[in-house]
Amino acid sequence: MPKAKMPRKSTHVDMTAMCDVAFLLLTFFILATKIKPTEPVEVRTPASTSTTPIPDDFMLLTVSKEGRVFFSIDNLNVREQIINEISSSKGLNLNEKQIQAFKEGGSIGVPFNMLPSYLALPFPDRAKYDKTAPGIPTDTTASFDSNELAYWIRTTRLSNPNLRIAIKADGEAAYPHVQKIIATLGHQQVFRFNFITEGKGVPKGSALEQELSAGKTQQ
Repeated sequence: MPKAKMPRKSTHVDMTAMCDVAFLLLTFFILATKIKPTEPVEVRTPASTSTTPIPDDFMLLTVSKEGRVFFSIDNLNVREQIINEISSSKGLNLNEKQIQAFKEGGSIGVPFNMLPSYLALPFPDRAKYDKTAPGIPTDTTASFDSNELAYWIRTTRLSNPNLRIAIKADGEAAYPHVQKIIATLGHQQVFRFNFITEGKGVPKGSALEQELSAGKTQQ
């Protein structure tokens, strides 16, 4: 008696639906991802046990170990308002290309009189120049002429009064350099701001560990 032959079934799997889902997910992540701006200088922040998160929309003031100050903000709408106001009030007469360069760029670390020539540079040249940029003129006075950082802060807060401010200072930066920024914020009636630090573990047996343990117990 002949053996019955089993019908052969196709092993083909239609991957069309999976490919569509994969491309949709890829498109979503590309559009939803926020590109982190390049750092103007390498900053090694001090360690801290603080776990308070920094909000996404904030003004960042970076201090290098030499004391150079850089200004940055990631909100594109606010960046456009800032640069238009500064171009007009400081008589910089920036063109559309320079304004666009500011909107798409990262941190600024040059005086106002150098800003037009700085923004006229191609992006790779600006990133290279940041390594030796003089920084934004900053002192402990409220003068907008000598303390240009105060003018950056004031103009930004007029565009967005609720904007949070964070200071990212190098661990080797001398305290007087950081004090200049704190004094500048004080003149602008800003008394709440954050320091960006590297995380470290809570020391065993410390008062902070006991507080955290008590908080977890209460929860």
